Amino acid sequence: MANAVTTVDGLGQVLAAQKSDFLKAGPVDAGERRKRIQTAIDLLVKYHKPLVEAMDADFGGRPAGFSLMNDVLGSLTSLKHARDHLEAWMAPEKRQPFSPYDQLGAEAWVMFQPKGSVGIIGTWNAPLFTLFSPLAYALAAGNRAVLKPSEVASRTADVVAQAVCDMFDPQVVGIALGAADMGAAFAGQPFDHLVFTGSTVVGKAIMRQAADNLVPVTLELGGKSPTVIGRSADLATAAFRLAVAKGANGGQLCVNPDLIYVPREQVEAFVTAFKAAFAELYPAVEGNADLVAVINARHLARVEGYVSDAVGRGARVEATPAEAPVDPANRRRPLRLVIDPPADSQILHEEIFGPAVVILPYDQVADVVVSINARPHPLALYYFGSDEAEQQYVLNHTLSGGVTINEAMYHAAMQDAPFGGVGASGMGHYHGREGFLEFSHTRTVFKAPAYDPRREWGLLPPYGPHFLAAMEAQVTP
Repeated sequence: MANAVTTVDGLGQVLAAQKSDFLKAGPVDAGERRKRIQTAIDLLVKYHKPLVEAMDADFGGRPAGFSLMNDVLGSLTSLKHARDHLEAWMAPEKRQPFSPYDQLGAEAWVMFQPKGSVGIIGTWNAPLFTLFSPLAYALAAGNRAVLKPSEVASRTADVVAQAVCDMFDPQVVGIALGAADMGAAFAGQPFDHLVFTGSTVVGKAIMRQAADNLVPVTLELGGKSPTVIGRSADLATAAFRLAVAKGANGGQLCVNPDLIYVPREQVEAFVTAFKAAFAELYPAVEGNADLVAVINARHLARVEGYVSDAVGRGARVEATPAEAPVDPANRRRPLRLVIDPPADSQILHEEIFGPAVVILPYDQVADVVVSINARPHPLALYYFGSDEAEQQYVLNHTLSGGVTINEAMYHAAMQDAPFGGVGASGMGHYHGREGFLEFSHTRTVFKAPAYDPRREWGLLPPYGPHFLAAMEAQVTP
């Protein structure tokens, strides 16, 4: 890890070197962009086993297959999609010149240029995906990058640093290691674009720091992603698919369902089906290698605190498979269903990000929409049901980063569509051509014709007597 940055001065030097080399090298052709992306692909293939082992150690229990699926294969999918489509994305787009120059031989087009150096701050819950998925589109756009893995998943960060230093020239892709002080310093650097994945609170701080250098930001945040169970939904199917989603990464995903709105008369049937589906997937907690542990003792205490607070306020809580003692040394936990907690419960206002979920009864879907809109816009929204009119009503009257219908979290896996938030759940996006555009400067070019008619048309000073009348005549509705 000789090239890993561990000091603020070192970070500034790497960024300055990248910017200098970016200007010296000039335009980055499609072949070089593909080569850089292929290097990232080769990195993940070469280091996938030590990376998976590090993620398991960081979590204190994370199945190797899940880490491969979520982080390694998820990242590879983004990288390969960008590699295979970047040349088409790079092509300039012709635009229509304005009249009368369109009749005189003028030309216009939009070209897509790399911005320079992109800083990417990853998170602990998906420690590879949140680095390498945005990197795919940053490299496709012809940029260089510096990665900042989360210090919470420190073992994974160390292996990522080893791999990046082994495979990349730091003037193309560098890596910075460190805790909160390095994160603050990272956000304060004059990158040409900055990507942050994490909490809304930290995202606000990142944006403030980036503003000092007028650095554009892509913020992938979170929020309390709601699920609407329509009366037309098949309860057993909805319960099973949501149980799968809540079990994924121990509920520690930014698009994980937090709130599930269920028709009041169906709450008990849904709770029964949900508990049974989850217990089928995870029959036991103790020693269950399929169950992802809470990342550390601090986050365990946070989630347990939300549940305890709800219980203390009189909420009904049911566990699946079965309640188990809290053990900071073994952080695997059953899923707790917090049913209709009081309005002042912490779990109704804080993103859960762990093995708990809130069940909220409703009478009319319109009331659900009001409840959703009373909260900050979430990163994801889910609807289950076959009522097309109701589905469209929910889509038209809410705002979220993305939506999955009759499933959960699938929209985030779409490579040929943008992934991102809105409002408190973030800004900007990556994935697909929209990701390429996010990290490109879209530059308008106008090429004037040889013939310039303005003087003979009386459009240049000294203005003749008919100039004002000609302008007035064009003021039309």
